[in-house]
Amino acid sequence: MKHHKLLHLLLASLLASIRPCIGSDGDNLYDVCPSDDAASQKMFFNGYPCKAPSDVAASDFKSSLLGSAGDTDNFYRSSVTMATAAEFPGLNTLGLSAARTDMDVDGMVLPHAHPRASEMMFVRAGVVAAGFVDSANQVFQKRLGEGEVFVFPKGLLHFCFNAGFEPATIFSVLNSQNPGIASVSGAMFGGKGMMEKLKAVSMEDLNGVSSMELFGE
Repeated sequence: MKHHKLLHLLLASLLASIRPCIGSDGDNLYDVCPSDDAASQKMFFNGYPCKAPSDVAASDFKSSLLGSAGDTDNFYRSSVTMATAAEFPGLNTLGLSAARTDMDVDGMVLPHAHPRASEMMFVRAGVVAAGFVDSANQVFQKRLGEGEVFVFPKGLLHFCFNAGFEPATIFSVLNSQNPGIASVSGAMFGGKGMMEKLKAVSMEDLNGVSSMELFGE
């Protein structure tokens, strides 16, 4: 009888340890992933297929994509360069990607969201104002100097702009190899008009301010 009780206890412990592994799916790396009922020969991976171990080289884990400033000669006077698993093979399956943002004086990155990743940004040079809007439509914004860090929670609308008098450079790390981007059209917020609104409050701490007060008419 004691042996049966011990066996039941071991089985219960084993099931309890397995359940967290099978109880939930991993985050999808694509927006949608319907099953293929046609049983065709084509295969669609949630990520990228791996190299054969014998073909893996140190060069797979090095990238120079973020080494040079992007072209800021555009209306928003900014440039964002992404390094995801699509461009940087070593990131595949690691759940990471990186980005470089360059902003000229008066430059900005329009509000957007990453549906599959949180983002941590590090100000390498210049002065930057960065913020996000939560699900209650409250704006959280701070002014950042060189060496300071700010976090954008997963899926929330966020933005940044140059709040100083010299070019600014930001490096970011995101916790997905394919974070995705949901961009808010400049036309929706009035394009240039929204830029002026953001700059007008660049010296203020907007914690708790309604997004309607900032973006609404």
